[in-house]
Amino acid sequence: MKNDTRQPCPNPQFEIDLNDDDYSQYLLYSKTEILAVLRSIIQKGTLATVHFNHGKFFFLTTMIALLPGNTEFILDAGSDEEVNARAIEADELFFTVMVDKVKIQFRLKWLRRVDYQGRSAFAGAVPDTLLRLQRREFFRLSTPVANPIHLCVTLGPGHQAIDIPLLDISGGGVGLMAPVNLDSLLQKGLLLEMCKITLPGEGLLVVDLCVRNLFDVTTRGGLRYVRVGCEFVRLPAARLSAVQRYIIHVERERKARLNGMS
Repeated sequence: MKNDTRQPCPNPQFEIDLNDDDYSQYLLYSKTEILAVLRSIIQKGTLATVHFNHGKFFFLTTMIALLPGNTEFILDAGSDEEVNARAIEADELFFTVMVDKVKIQFRLKWLRRVDYQGRSAFAGAVPDTLLRLQRREFFRLSTPVANPIHLCVTLGPGHQAIDIPLLDISGGGVGLMAPVNLDSLLQKGLLLEMCKITLPGEGLLVVDLCVRNLFDVTTRGGLRYVRVGCEFVRLPAARLSAVQRYIIHVERERKARLNGMS
């Protein structure tokens, strides 16, 4: 498989190094989540790229296994010994792979040569931080009007707990129907921490949100409100699953009602 290259290449962009909120929200710090991503890479057997020497050199590889203790993993070594020697001497390397159209990226502090099940390989340390750049469009569910869902958030200098109705929810975030008097307290880029949402059938969901957009809306009846688009920040996999289960359940009920009327 080995299509290694010793030729310098144009400096690639490593999103994990960018000091940008658009990327930092996709960083994983939980060892459990990081190990789950690494196991997925191993299972898929997807071809990955390892850049080093400030992106001037790279080789192609696959991740083979996690070692006992889950502190190190095994990478396929390259067929070009000069590339392998350069990689071992590098003081920083960048691992990049696409898994199901999601970019995975992390830093390698070092690589060392090992013999793994009779084959030449590299060992590297399981990273403390991993970028999972998943910019997918999520299905957005309008929340039931008859049984509205509310978000409880603490706002303002007085740290007042305020309930705001949800307009919609997706795996990426929520849309809020905020009264106009909260306009001055809800600014683009504001981080809303420890927000509480009770999802029917799923229970209490505690999440962090970032305000991404705001605009005024006037209904046909003359009611004015501010629509606030918020994005989940580092939503744990278990809470994302709860959101997705709720959306699937409501959609199934809606389709069942429509089929019953047809």
